[in-house]
Amino acid sequence: MRYQITHQTRYGYGGPVSLCHSIAHLKPREMAYQRCKIANLRINPWPSVVREHRDFFGNRVSYFSVQQSHLQLEITATAEVEVWAPTLPEPAATQPWEKLLAQLQLSTGSEAASARLFRLPSPAVPLDPLAADYARESFVPERPVLEAALELVSRIHRDFEYDPTSTTVATPLSEVLQLRRGVCQDFAHLAIAALRGLGLPARYVSGYLETLPPPGQPKLRGADASHAWLSVYCPEALQSGGWVDLDPTNDCVITDQYITTAFGRDYQDVTPLRGVFYGGGEHSLAVSVDVDRLATD
Repeated sequence: MRYQITHQTRYGYGGPVSLCHSIAHLKPREMAYQRCKIANLRINPWPSVVREHRDFFGNRVSYFSVQQSHLQLEITATAEVEVWAPTLPEPAATQPWEKLLAQLQLSTGSEAASARLFRLPSPAVPLDPLAADYARESFVPERPVLEAALELVSRIHRDFEYDPTSTTVATPLSEVLQLRRGVCQDFAHLAIAALRGLGLPARYVSGYLETLPPPGQPKLRGADASHAWLSVYCPEALQSGGWVDLDPTNDCVITDQYITTAFGRDYQDVTPLRGVFYGGGEHSLAVSVDVDRLATD
């Protein structure tokens, strides 16, 4: 599938902002099953400094600094991306999860060393005994790792209610476990905490999901949104580099309707846009996203 993505963020300030520094994870990354053909960032007012670099995880990070007085800031990211659905192993044919744990402990290869990083706690995903206990119902002895991970994702989808009013980006995992409700970010963090609690590598993925309107109705402009899911380490998934992406919000393995922007340990590593500004007082924020399918060649 080919997509045109437009992600627009507008800040309005109650007073003049004299200076702002920001970083953005808004340009889709290259992956085995994803190619980013075009990616641009337009900023108004025009920034004095713009730089791009790759972070520790290989994500594309844009830094910019607006050094003139302004009452509004608008960031528009556009990209054209081609995505393929990765070919995945049969879940029941993947190795038992305990065997994978032993393999990770003993392996000296670079792939295993990189995966081990995603077993560690991170700022938004601390090791929580309750999350690990929640995982154990799916990860019974000798069960194939992907089969167990798929059931874990299905249970989160079943047991937790999607409620955009219940949490914020600062809501701790312990509160999500208590409330039994949240949004895609919360469900991804929960699944990651559950897997890491057993010693299994899991990483946070940020991106977009193509949404389609009901039959006979037009697609609303600006109504799409950023999305979040997780990857679980599964060496048998050769085509996707040893990782399988799962979406607990929608209880599925990702398809070619998912566009990946960045991945890291948790949301804080891949925040779409964050920064500091001087002045401004009260401020407002408006975000609109469009994911449009393009005709294939």
